[in-house]
This record gives sequence, C-alpha cells and structure tokens, in this order.
Amino acid sequence: MTLTLVLLNHEPMDLLSDHLVRARAAGAVFARTVAEPPWGLRLGGAIQLAVHTVVRGRAYLWLDTPGRPVELTPGTVALVRGGPDHCIGHEPGTDCLEPEEFRARHAQAGPGDNPQATVFLCGAYQFTGDVGSGLLDALPQVMTLSAAIDDPLREVITLLSRELVHTEPAQQIVLDRLLDLLLVLAIRSHFRHSATAPRWYRASADPRLAAALRAMHENAAHPWTVPELAAISGLSRAAFARVFREALGQAPMQYLTEWRMTLARDLLRADDLTLTQIADAVGYGSPFAFAAAFRRHHGHPPGTWRQREQAAADAPRLTTTHPGS
Repeated sequence: MTLTLVLLNHEPMDLLSDHLVRARAAGAVFARTVAEPPWGLRLGGAIQLAVHTVVRGRAYLWLDTPGRPVELTPGTVALVRGGPDHCIGHEPGTDCLEPEEFRARHAQAGPGDNPQATVFLCGAYQFTGDVGSGLLDALPQVMTLSAAIDDPLREVITLLSRELVHTEPAQQIVLDRLLDLLLVLAIRSHFRHSATAPRWYRASADPRLAAALRAMHENAAHPWTVPELAAISGLSRAAFARVFREALGQAPMQYLTEWRMTLARDLLRADDLTLTQIADAVGYGSPFAFAAAFRRHHGHPPGTWRQREQAAADAPRLTTTHPGS
C-alpha cells in the first residue's frame, strides 16, 4: 500500500502534502490484534515509522532505551520512529515476543472472549529518499496524540474501531485508507502544535512566503530568481529576502539549491533517469552544470555518488542471499 493524496478542485499542493507524496510512504497494516494478558509484542527499529492505536482496553509502549513507558488508551495514537526496538504490552516491562511468535500465540483470541483483552492496531510505513528522511527527522522518537472530541483524528479512530468489529468485503482496503488518514492527521496535528516543527512547515503558513515556497517546490526546474519570487509574494526584493531568511534561516537561492539537491539525490537513487534527465528535472541547463553543482555540494560527481549509493543498497541483499559468503 502506498500513501495516496488526492487534491480536490486542482488546488495547489501545500508543502506537507508535497513532502508526503515525494516521500512515497508505503504502509501496511501489521495486524488488528486481540491480546489477552499477559502479552507483549516487540517491533524492530528497522521500521521507519510505526503507528499504533488502541481500540479497546489499554496498553503500554516503551523503547529498548531508558525512559518512561507511554500509556495508550482508546483515542490515543502513537507514532514511533525507527532506531531502537520498541515494545507494546499489557503492562510496562512485560516479556515481549517477536511478531511471528506473538501472532501464533494470540491468533485464537476474539474481541468478546475476555473483557480484559486489549484490541489494538499496528501499522508500519517505509519512506524513501531524503525527502522522507527529512520528514521523519522532524518527528520525536515517540509521539503520542490524544484526540479531542471534535478532532478528526478521533473520528478516524472511531471508524477503525467500527470497521474492526466484523469482517466485511473490501475491509483491507478500508483499513489501509484509514491508516493513511491516521498518519497524515497525526503528523499534521504534531506539526501544528509543536515548537520544533520544520521551518518550511511554519513558513508555509506565512501568507508572505506560502506562494513562493509552493512555487519552488512544485517547479524546482524553473530558473527562479529572487525578484520573480518576490513578485509572487507581493513583496519588494529586499523585503522578501529579509522575511525569507528570518523564517527559513537561509537565503531564497540557498534554500532552492538545497531543495534541488535533495530531489536530485532521490532521483539518483531511483536509477531510472539519466543524468541529463535529472539535470533538467532539478533546474540545471546541462548535465555539466548539474555535475558541477552537485560536486560542490557533495564532494563527488553525481555518477560516482549514485554508484556508491547503489553499492551500499546492494550490500545487505548480497549478505542475505549468500549467508555463507
């Protein structure tokens, strides 16, 4: 399953939507689980982003690092970034099983069998490239959100709860879409209320900068100039440059170059475009101009950088395929 965002009435894409689409978040529901105490589930830190919500009962979530466990009750959503393993259990510190063993042990439990049982949903997302990494880096290691009564997040959790009561036709599709909604609403809610939200997110809410930022993100290949971006913003060149630097911490052209290089790295990893095509896509008139800019930014020409990334990506697959080598 891949996160899909639909823009109604062809509205311009906001920056959060742009990041989510470019990150190509692929998600899958681990399980809708009914677990009777004692129970505990361990999930590996290789999962880039895990999403957890309790439909009935309660659970506790904690990391394989020192820290306080987080209590999860209906209406609460937890997002966990990759890194250390994390556990979910009926009480803090309980013994936790790996997913396969956990599923086998609790496969027969039904929601009505035991009023002490916890019903919960786990999802996992993988993000591709540097756009996805930047989005994840803006999140805390563990993020918990308790939805207010009028919060759309609570409505999605309620829909999940109802959908999980009985098996229905096309249920997996419904669960996949609801999990997507859960992820987007949770990230949006966190960014809206967090003092550490990415600068691009906060700046995109500034009417003096929103249109220029959207323009740069939607069309990185355009030969943007500060006067042109200032005109889009309805500001003088000097005022636009000053407001932009105050909000983003860098000059407009520096920000644009950083964004182009981020897109270039992701396109190089994808390995389905030539260097000429990538140069055109990120706003350089020739592969030579692109190579020079990329070398200045990364210390290596793009072809060499692509080869090194491919070799690093292939190494784990080779190890798995040939365990005796």
